[in-house]
Amino acid sequence: MQRLARNGGTAELLRWLSGRADGWAGIAGSDGTVLSASGTVAPDAPQPPDVPRLVADGVRALAERGALAYSHDTGAHTALLFPLYADDRGAAPLLAVVTPRPVAAGLATLLADVLMPLSLCWEAEAVERKRRRVDLAESRGREAVLHLLMTGQLSIARQVAGALRPRLPDPVRVCVVECPGGSRDEVARVCAEADGGRSWIVRCPVYARHLILVMPAEEAPEGTATDEAVAALVDHCVVGVSEQVPLADTATGYRQAFHALAVAREHPARHVRFGLAPEPALVVGRAGRQWAEALLTPLLTHAPRRAQDPGSQELAATAASWLAFSSHATGHLKVHRNTLAARLKLIGELLGLDLHRLADQSALDLALRIRATPAPVCTPDPGEPARTADSAHADGTAAPAHANGAAHDLDEVLRRPAVQEWAARQLAPISGPAGPAAEETLRAWLGCEGRLGPTAAELGISVPGARKRLTRLETVLQRSLLRPPSARYDLWLALRAQEVKP
Repeated sequence: MQRLARNGGTAELLRWLSGRADGWAGIAGSDGTVLSASGTVAPDAPQPPDVPRLVADGVRALAERGALAYSHDTGAHTALLFPLYADDRGAAPLLAVVTPRPVAAGLATLLADVLMPLSLCWEAEAVERKRRRVDLAESRGREAVLHLLMTGQLSIARQVAGALRPRLPDPVRVCVVECPGGSRDEVARVCAEADGGRSWIVRCPVYARHLILVMPAEEAPEGTATDEAVAALVDHCVVGVSEQVPLADTATGYRQAFHALAVAREHPARHVRFGLAPEPALVVGRAGRQWAEALLTPLLTHAPRRAQDPGSQELAATAASWLAFSSHATGHLKVHRNTLAARLKLIGELLGLDLHRLADQSALDLALRIRATPAPVCTPDPGEPARTADSAHADGTAAPAHANGAAHDLDEVLRRPAVQEWAARQLAPISGPAGPAAEETLRAWLGCEGRLGPTAAELGISVPGARKRLTRLETVLQRSLLRPPSARYDLWLALRAQEVKP
C-alpha cells in the first residue's frame, strides 16, 4: 500500500483494492456522487447491483445514523463504506467497496488499514488540483494583461496587474523566448531566476513553445543580460529582444522581438536584439494620421445592431490580432474560427477593403499602428513645428480628417521624405551584390500575396526551394517573413514607396 501510494496515488490504490475485493472500489462525496472509481462487478455474478445507487444509499444511511462505518448486504453483494478522515461538517469523502458475498476474510481489516495512505493521497491530490487551478488563473490573468497592453489599454492593464507581481515596468524591452518542446514551464523558472524576478513573464497564447517577457528597459545592476543568460542556460533555446519602447508600445516591442527571434534561429549565440528602426507609424506625419483617421472612421464609429454583436473596439482588436497572427488569432482572441471569419467580413465591408489582398492588409495594418502611436512622437511634415498632445488646435482638438484631401491617399503619404527614407532603410540589406536575386524573390512573394505555392511557380522553383530562399531572406533582412507576425506589410509599403517616389 505504501509503494502504491508513493508511485500511483489514489488511482493505483483503488485499482489494487478492487482486485483484492474482486469487485468495485471507489471514493464517494458526502452527497453520494462517485468521485473516483476502479473495477467493475462481474456481469456473470448473480443479479449485479446498480453500484452508484447502492453507494448513494449507503452514504445517506451513514450520515443519518452518524456512524463511523457502514455495511449493507444486497443478497449477492456487500457494500462497505468508511469515511476517509474526520470532518466536523460531515463533508468528508468516503471509501466505498462493493464485493461479492461472502466477504473475503480479512477484507474489512484491510480496508481499515488502507484508509490512512488513501486519505493522504486524496488530500495531496486535492491540494495539487487547487494549485493547478491557481496557476491557471494566474496564467490567464497575465495573458489578459498582455492582451490589454497589446491593444493599448494601458490604464486597465495596470489595474488588472495590480494584484500580481512584479509591477509592470515602463519603459520596457519585450523578449520572446522559443523553448525546446515541452519545457516552457522550466524555461519560465530559468527566466525568472536569470532576471531576478523583475520581468513580467507570460506563456504565449498563440505559440505553444513561446514565452513573452516584458522586461525593464535598464539592465540588471549585476550579471549577464537576461536574453544571453537564458540562451546560455537552456540548450536549444532561442531568444529575440526588442528595442527600448514605452509600455504603451508593447505591441511594437513584441513585433520587434519576434523579428529578432527569426534572425536568432540562424545565429550561433541563439539570441539577437532588434536593430531596425523606426516604425513606419512614426514617420507618416500629420498627413498620415489624417489618412489613417479617414480610413478607420467607419470602423471606429460602428454601432452594433444587437447587444451580443462586437462593438467598434472589439472589431479593431480583432483586426489587429488577425493582421499580427493570421489564423492563430483564434487562440489569441479565444474565439471560434467562424466567429473570426464573420468579424473579418464585417470589417472589410465597413472599411471597403478586400482583406484577401496584401495591399489592403498592409494599408489597414499601417492605419491601426498609426492610431496606436501617440501623435507627439510622429515626425512632423517639412516646415511644420513638432506637435504636442494638445497643440493641434488652440482649443486642444485635432485637425479634421478632411483638412487635406491628399491625406486620404496612401500613395501621397508614402511620398513623404521621411517615409521614403524609412523605405530605403528597410530595403537597404538587399541593395548589395546579392540584391537582384533577393529583390526578385521578395517581389515575387509579395506579388503572390505571401503564398508559397504561387511564389514557387512564379520563380520557376519548387516550394521547398522557395521556402529556403525566403528563410535566407529573413536572415538578410533581419525580419520574420514566413511566420506571423510577419514583416510583409512593412516590406510591401517600402516597395510601394519606391514605386511612387516623386
